[in-house]
Amino acid sequence: MRPQSSFDAIIIGAGHNGLTAAAYLARAGRQVLVVEKNDWIGGAAVSRSLHDGWTYSNCSYVCSLLRREIVRDLDLPKYGLQVIPYEGGASFTPDGDYFAYYSDHHALQREMARHSPRDADAYPRYAQMIMRQCRFIRPFLLRDAPDPASLHPRDLGEMAYMVKRAHGLGRRELAETLRFWTMSIGDLLDEHFESDLIKAHLAGSGIIGTGLGVYSPGTAYVLLHHYMGDIDGGIGAWGFARGGMGAISNALGAAFEAAGGTIHIGAGVAQILVKEGRVTGVALEDGHEFHAPVVASNMDVKCTFLRHVDRAALPEDFTRAVERFKIRGSSAKLNIALDRLPAFPAAHANASFLRGDLHVSQSLWELERAYDDWKAGRWSARPYIDMLIPSQIDPTMAPPGSHMMTVFVQYAPYDLVADGQRSGQNWTDTARHALAETVLDQISIACPDIRDRIQHMEIRSPLELETEVGLTEGNIFQGELTFDQLFFNRPVPGYSGYGSPIGGLYLCGSSAHPGGGVMAAPGANAARAILRREWPRAPRKGYAA
Repeated sequence: MRPQSSFDAIIIGAGHNGLTAAAYLARAGRQVLVVEKNDWIGGAAVSRSLHDGWTYSNCSYVCSLLRREIVRDLDLPKYGLQVIPYEGGASFTPDGDYFAYYSDHHALQREMARHSPRDADAYPRYAQMIMRQCRFIRPFLLRDAPDPASLHPRDLGEMAYMVKRAHGLGRRELAETLRFWTMSIGDLLDEHFESDLIKAHLAGSGIIGTGLGVYSPGTAYVLLHHYMGDIDGGIGAWGFARGGMGAISNALGAAFEAAGGTIHIGAGVAQILVKEGRVTGVALEDGHEFHAPVVASNMDVKCTFLRHVDRAALPEDFTRAVERFKIRGSSAKLNIALDRLPAFPAAHANASFLRGDLHVSQSLWELERAYDDWKAGRWSARPYIDMLIPSQIDPTMAPPGSHMMTVFVQYAPYDLVADGQRSGQNWTDTARHALAETVLDQISIACPDIRDRIQHMEIRSPLELETEVGLTEGNIFQGELTFDQLFFNRPVPGYSGYGSPIGGLYLCGSSAHPGGGVMAAPGANAARAILRREWPRAPRKGYAA
């Protein structure tokens, strides 16, 4: 019996958004195929064992943004998904002090007062402002981004909803909201706090994964993007997926296959097939061809249209807009197997904040200088690091008594400068290990014995993130989260509704609204748009997002 070659829809890429879109389409009764270039599913939300006994969350490493509506719709806990909240975090100083960020409000107030009584008084106002912004933005995550130039009834309806929400803020709050979305995280924190250490600790969420500095306009929204998630109803809370971030993708894949879907792994897409202005299927690198009247790409917008679609099939103005879309690599990642928990001399025994995210940056200006290095084509001499030891909460990540540390690094350019030139080919093994030594120097501020504890270390530059995961330049959000690339401008004006100039060809990844992070909203929204446009009269059984 010949394998099936024709489907109702094909999804390119088994990342979490691709699997989400596929699961919803399959639950709506469509025959769906997911094609994946790697021998495993998950994209950037993946768990892999690269050292015997240890499991790494290779790319994405913490969970908060995953929309609970999607978790509920697809019944992901049934397929093994369990998210364990973690508490707080800390920033350490070279002189043996620290600032602990507790999840308990009163403990946090006391800790802030230890550094600055004024900041302890200011923090409730700051937190309330952030919460107001989160409550305003969250309803838009699972709604379409309207085209303001369109007269289509759906676009007009979405614009009316947006205007109604904005009007409900009142004049003063609306002005503050627009200012918030366009200002820098550095300026925002300078307005509220005086302690350099507190500001440095809070600033990290405004620059993670972004080719911008703490004083670059728009980074306040990047912070908001990281705060708008929740765990068990706690807005802004973060946690670990038990078994690593691959547990999310594995649960999505299981939900998809339970709905009758098919996953084809081990072969990437060579070409998206187009005939007379409409998609007809995909040709894979292994020679297989699969056909469908609908194809949705979980690849980023540049990878999709500039590498896998014949340029002659696209309008020139659309192609130029895609070329202008900003996708800049700025991040690296270390995953470290430890023989035991490293010592944190500044912290008391069994400190709860050691089970959260740990930093060593001292000030906003230190972070800004790290950005300056990136602009010059160098990795930062004193990079921002976000390090966690998830095995303290999830013992499945390492052998008994051992631990696993994950370290997110900012900034690391995609194109290193060598001999005054940027070539894009400068991430050699020597360069990667030199970056790792720089990062370990920073980690040593918090735990001086870190090098003695290392059993194995995986080093991922932006180049590895591109070649393995498929993220252009290793950009974790599939495009900068700046105001010019959000809502109806994402990915390009006129195409915010997940479609493209080619009939039947859609985007379902993080290049589309509402953007990056492991939230699965782009995949769910794209599936809804596809069902509405391609099968408008089909039943929607099992689809609630």
